[in-house]
Amino acid sequence: MRTSTAARTRWKLPLGLALALLTVVAAAVVIPMAIAGSSDGAATPAAAHAMAGHEMATLEAVGLEDELAQVRRVTARFHDLDAALAAGYELGWVNGSGVRIITGCVSHPTAGAMGYHYFNAELMADLTTDVLRPEVLVYAPGPEGQLRLVAVEWVVRGPNSNPPGVSEPPSVLGMPMHILVPAVGFWIMHAWVWQPNPAGMFADFNPDVSCPS
Repeated sequence: MRTSTAARTRWKLPLGLALALLTVVAAAVVIPMAIAGSSDGAATPAAAHAMAGHEMATLEAVGLEDELAQVRRVTARFHDLDAALAAGYELGWVNGSGVRIITGCVSHPTAGAMGYHYFNAELMADLTTDVLRPEVLVYAPGPEGQLRLVAVEWVVRGPNSNPPGVSEPPSVLGMPMHILVPAVGFWIMHAWVWQPNPAGMFADFNPDVSCPS
């Protein structure tokens, strides 16, 4: 018996929806694995580069483009460093011993750099994350020495921070955060919303960013 065109159309539509759902689920699984990078929770350059090739399709699949657009909208005013300072962000973070840390331009010998980290002490105190209120603004040095906003960073104190924070990895944008530097002990997640990153939107270092020599 021959199947009518209408019947074939009705059969194809559910199949198409099922395949689309499988794509979204697969993308949601791939992102945390790429970010985690290694069994100890530290991101690796290899994991970041593995993510880069599929980044745009993945962002669209899990619906992160809208979320990141909102992050850009609420942080656009911080291209003006004075506005960031007025909002409570300041270079480095004062730890539990009263020592200001992470004040220099952070870089990696092969993976590129991050830049200068401006922390908001009030947001660092609550041990939670809010997508639209990142704890850190990351500024890279420009060609004339001026600082330009390139990324945001969500930060939560970990079990080995001073003072200590939470032992289980928090999440942001549906992805688990990771500890990059055990000696500092922060759970972190970057988003390069203001400068493209060849290594990936959520990679820690950007090969197109460099620190003053």
